[in-house]
Amino acid sequence: MGRILAIDYGVNRTGLAVTDPLRIIPGGLTTVATSELLSFLTRYISAEKVDLIVVGHPTQMNSEESETMKKIRPLVAQLQETFPQAKVVLYDERFTSKLAQRTILESGMGKMKRRNKALVDEVSAVIILQSYMESLEYKQLNQ
Repeated sequence: MGRILAIDYGVNRTGLAVTDPLRIIPGGLTTVATSELLSFLTRYISAEKVDLIVVGHPTQMNSEESETMKKIRPLVAQLQETFPQAKVVLYDERFTSKLAQRTILESGMGKMKRRNKALVDEVSAVIILQSYMESLEYKQLNQ
């Protein structure tokens, strides 16, 4: 069984999270410049077995897709082509940035660390991954 990798895509930075090899515990991996995302993932996936890639699906409050989806759809196609051994799924990421900011605030981190947008992106990816793992889809996938 391979890891699950989650992507919180951003125009400039992309947050990444990953599970342990047994798919029990999600954790932050890193934040990378979006322009370097595919090369980073190629290196990571060649070193670690990844069976599933969860990409945050940004939607607005009225359930319409956000403008960012114009960039995410081609990314999903690239991921499917580059990593055919891994299933790629989109998963709702509404409110993850707000939840990440709240989580960081409640963690007791200093003011300067809380302003670190890369940390917010990485924590957002962890929240996407955790939410996906708790979802019915994930539970059915592992039965």
